[in-house]
Amino acid sequence: MSDATFQTFLTSGLFVLTASIGYLAWSAWRWLDRARDMEKAALVGVGYELRMNLMRMIQELAGVENGSVQSEIQLVPVVHPQLDGILIRPNEADRESLTMMRGNYNELDAHKQTLRAALSGHGDVPAAANVAVDAVIGSIATLYLWEEHAGAAPKTARSTRSWHVRDWMKANDFRSDLLPGLHLRDAVVERLRALGMTLTPKPLTYTASEYYAKLYDRKADPNAPFWKRKAKPAAVAEEAEAPPEPELEAASEEADMAVSEADAAPEPVVEPEPAVEPALAAEPDPAMEAEQAALPEAEPVEVESAEPETTEEPDLSSGEKPPNPGVVH
Repeated sequence: MSDATFQTFLTSGLFVLTASIGYLAWSAWRWLDRARDMEKAALVGVGYELRMNLMRMIQELAGVENGSVQSEIQLVPVVHPQLDGILIRPNEADRESLTMMRGNYNELDAHKQTLRAALSGHGDVPAAANVAVDAVIGSIATLYLWEEHAGAAPKTARSTRSWHVRDWMKANDFRSDLLPGLHLRDAVVERLRALGMTLTPKPLTYTASEYYAKLYDRKADPNAPFWKRKAKPAAVAEEAEAPPEPELEAASEEADMAVSEADAAPEPVVEPEPAVEPALAAEPDPAMEAEQAALPEAEPVEVESAEPETTEEPDLSSGEKPPNPGVVH
């Protein structure tokens, strides 16, 4: 064999070996990927299977309530092949959640058998139906944790708004009026909260009036916690609660009667006084005016005074002419 032929054979062999290893690796990866996809589909099928069983049992309980279901033959047994197949083989799912789901199935099956016995005449039908309704509510809570929280326990599940639970139930056709006399969505929310899951907002502790009365008061003490009103002293409280004395009551009644009589008496009518006309001024005497005009006029004398001059209005009622200022008589 020549050197060129040997080189060609070696190259071809290495190429075939590489292709074979690549194909085997791809086949193994594909097999594992398909197994993983099948496992995810099986886990999704577990939730779908539980949802269908719950819807069937809710319809049967509603039929028992309204009288459309009257025979035990109309109650279908609970079966769960998807869950049994998941529990048989090992998988990466949360085994605790699967075990809880299996316990819910056992509870539903037991209550359905009790209900069938009650319908056949060997028990109390309303009591068996009420216990089955409680089991249905717990199973719906488990289904919510399985689908929305990856099967986590209620105490370890993340904090969630209560409206998220209601929206999930609405999307899965769990209407609030499926069971007569019960608001199904509120019951599931309360069951999750009772199991230890943190759902917000928390239920109200006080009414609106009680809450605002705690925080605010128009006669509150600003320095007190929450501005709460100071407690009255015991002496003041006793005086306020003590009944009034009889003498004080009689005196207050007499004062009230006097005030009422004074208010009832008519007011006196006061007649207006007649208006007084002012006296007419007397006419001046012509003889006096002639004598005053005949007197010689004197030079005015200035008189210094510290006080300011005041001018007084002449009295015209006496008939005399006011003197001329600046003329010395």
